[in-house]
This record gives sequence, C-alpha cells and structure tokens, in this order.
Amino acid sequence: MTKLAQTLGLSEFQAEIVSTVRQFVDKEVIPTAQELEHADTYPQAIVDAMKEMGLFGLMIPEEYGGLGESLLTYALCVEELARGWMSVSGVINTHFIVAYMIRQHGTDAQKQHYLPRMATGETRGAFSMSEPELGSDVAAIRTRAKDNGDGTYTIDGQKMWLTNGGSSTLVAALVRTDEGADKPHRNLTAFLIEKPTGFGEVAPGLTIPGKLDKLGYKGIDTTELIFDGYRAKATDILGEAPGQGFFQMMDGVEVGRVNVSARACGVGVRAFELAVRYAQQRTTFGKPIAEHQAIAFQLAEMATRVEAAHLMMVNAARLKDSGERNDVAAGMAKYFASEVCAEVTQQSFRIHGGYGYSKEYEIERLMRDAPFLLIGEGTSEIQKNIISKRLLADYRV
Repeated sequence: MTKLAQTLGLSEFQAEIVSTVRQFVDKEVIPTAQELEHADTYPQAIVDAMKEMGLFGLMIPEEYGGLGESLLTYALCVEELARGWMSVSGVINTHFIVAYMIRQHGTDAQKQHYLPRMATGETRGAFSMSEPELGSDVAAIRTRAKDNGDGTYTIDGQKMWLTNGGSSTLVAALVRTDEGADKPHRNLTAFLIEKPTGFGEVAPGLTIPGKLDKLGYKGIDTTELIFDGYRAKATDILGEAPGQGFFQMMDGVEVGRVNVSARACGVGVRAFELAVRYAQQRTTFGKPIAEHQAIAFQLAEMATRVEAAHLMMVNAARLKDSGERNDVAAGMAKYFASEVCAEVTQQSFRIHGGYGYSKEYEIERLMRDAPFLLIGEGTSEIQKNIISKRLLADYRV
C-alpha cells in the first residue's frame, strides 16, 4: 500500500473507490506495464477492466449512467493509475475533459446523446487544440470552419498531438470560425466530431494518419488529425454556441491540469517506491546504501517533495469541486508537481546507479515518461505566466 500521498477527509465511498483502483494497479497494471510499454502495445485488457470498474463514468452524473463523483475522486484515481503506468491514466484523461465540457457546456440534446455512452466507455473522448505550428498560442489556430449558410460547416486544417486519436470515437476540436469578433480567441469554436476508431481516412474529409513515435508515454496512440473538406453540422458545435470554444476549452484544461498534476504525483510516488526499495536491497561498503547519509537524505527530500505536490493537487481539485476559481491553484499544482516528478524520477534513477539505465528496471520507463508532464496541458513557463498575471492583479499597488 502506498504510504505517501494519503488524503484526509474522504467519504467512505471515495476511499473505497481509490482503494479498489490501487489494488487493481498493483495486481493488473504494474506486472504487465513493462512488457506492454516496451512493445508500444495498446493495453486493451486493462482498458476493458477499467470499463467494468466504471472508471469511464467516474465524473459523469448519475442521471446519465455515471458515478457522479467529484474531480478530487477522479484525480486520486488518476494518481493511482499513473503510479502503475502513466499511459493507462492517459486513456481516460482526454475522455474526461470532453465529458466534463459536455456536462458543463453542452445542450440538453448533446448531454443525452453523448454522456450515457461515455459513462460506459462505449464512446471514448479525445481533445484537440494544438496544431503543428501552434504550440501554446491557442488564439493563433489556423484550422478553419466555414459556415455554408445551410446549417453545415466545412472544416479544413491540421491538428496535432491528439492523445487517443485512433482509439477515440468522439473528438472535441477547437477551430477558427468567423464570428466577426475583434479578439482572436472570440472567433474560436469547439466542434464535437464523431468518428470510428482506426487510422487512415476514418470519415469523408477526416484522416488520422497514424501513431506518432514518442520518447515515452507509449502504448496509447498520439496522432495528428487532418480535416480536408470535412462537413460538420451546426448542431455539432458544443452548446450550439459559436465563438465560445476558447472559454469552453479553457474550462476543460483546468480539469486537465489537475489530471496532469495527479499523474505527476503518481509517477513521483512510484519513483520513490522503487528508490526506497532498491536502497535497502543494494549493499556497498558493508551496509545497505539506504544507511549512507547521502542516500538517506535524498530519500527524505524525494518523499517531502512528492507529499507537497500531492497536497497542492488535492487543493486544486477541491477548489474546482467547490465552484471557486482554480486557475492559479491548478497552474501552481501542475507546474510544481510536474517539476517535482522530473526531479524525483532522476533522483531515483541515480540511486539505482547503472541498473537504472537498464530496460529491465522499471525506473528506465519512468525516466522517459516524466518529461511529458513538463509540457502536457501547458508548459511550466505557461503555468508561471498564468500564475504571475493573477498574482500581479491580486496584489496590484
């Protein structure tokens, strides 16, 4: 059982869910993750088990067939999943961002149509903002939807870094429309694009070229999404509200940043677990290396920083659940937790010595996964930009 990153004040039901996920990770994920990750194989059996556990409907309201749980419960489950294998947590991340956006901003018809099937995992969500030359400058999106004047739009352009691009059946895509607004971000619209799974031209005018080869974060598919004369209906617009896509997506990104924070905590906890175990097994100069002060102090630093990151993540989740603004808390948690994860993972790698460089040891995989968290859902620099703007506004002289 994980000793670090315990959370006080959970209900009995919340504690039971998190405990169940933790046991699932220990029994089903950790023993198979290494083989699946090295083969870059999609973890279908694990995903099927997650469906049966109801994890795809964790935050979807009960009236739509979900469990109706909080962002905090979801984040704690993500933390446990990432502790086993970060890619598994990625399977449900974009799914939940899309489900959350539909829950918060969708029309009644859209909620009735999508949420029940998303709760069971029958419909799987993906989230698309970035483009090849875009990076963090969301307002500069080039993919364009042209209003045909007959209740349809024609979409052309290229989207990038689409997690679950091939395995998803519903994509929330942010594209440019002509709303006549003087600010670029007010001309952005979120479309809900239904599609079959797979690669190639999956629908007329809609192509998923194939999986992008990545340093880490293996197993799940990361893809491009190419629109070439794709026809969408006006009713496919989230909330049927053209020009509101930026605000809708940013609301979803706050959930995503809590998710990334939780993933960073999970990977950090696992890196610590591996280090503290190895340090008690590896002997030098007649005693376990954990008894050398240089190593013992590293373990103390690692545990303290992971614990602090966990508390920040929990705070950000609870703020969002309360209805309070949490952009700064989510930004701080994402920034701090991802940096801590990278540092703690490297410390664990160093404690393992030469064995940490071997693919036989789990820490090698964590070393390749951790860097993704520094850039996912906005880089550390973007988080610091968000944080500093709010601080200067709150403390203006």
